[in-house]
Amino acid sequence: DLAINIPGHGKVVVDIGYGGTFYAFLSAEQLGLDVCSSKTRDLVNAASAVTEAVKKQFKLHHPESEDLAFLYGTILTDGKDAFSEEPTTNICVFADEQVDRSPTGSGVTARIALQYHKGLIQLNQTRTFRSSTTGSVFTGKAVKATKFGDYNAVIVEVSGEAFYTGTATFTVEEEDPLKYGFFFK
Repeated sequence: DLAINIPGHGKVVVDIGYGGTFYAFLSAEQLGLDVCSSKTRDLVNAASAVTEAVKKQFKLHHPESEDLAFLYGTILTDGKDAFSEEPTTNICVFADEQVDRSPTGSGVTARIALQYHKGLIQLNQTRTFRSSTTGSVFTGKAVKATKFGDYNAVIVEVSGEAFYTGTATFTVEEEDPLKYGFFFK
């Protein structure tokens, strides 16, 4: 329940959750969008604005490693956070405006943890999460309450479907002037 001022949108309330990395979570409706029917570009722009605003207005802390204390992205949701048998839909915009093809394993983990700690779900209640972009589905459930440093935490199980997409072999020749790599953007 962190109040953040988003340029072009005003004040919104976000949650920050950790599930292997930190994400900001909010209903797309707070930004005047619908996670299921708005254009993906509009959702990406709005989520990116949230990410940048949170980075400027809130300092994250990780109890074991400050290297992990950064906001990886924003997950816009349909706002359906209370337990239901019906799927809840989201879009995960991370890193450099990339959109995850799935509901996002670390994002589902963080979202389940938030829902559990807000009293919206109980241990062993399975939720279904759908990607607004591809329709792919993950399930998740909180299985055990615990502590992580001084923080209340929960162990989460996530499942979904994945497919093997290929392999690559890289060979480095000593004479290659670019053997240490390069980056195009």
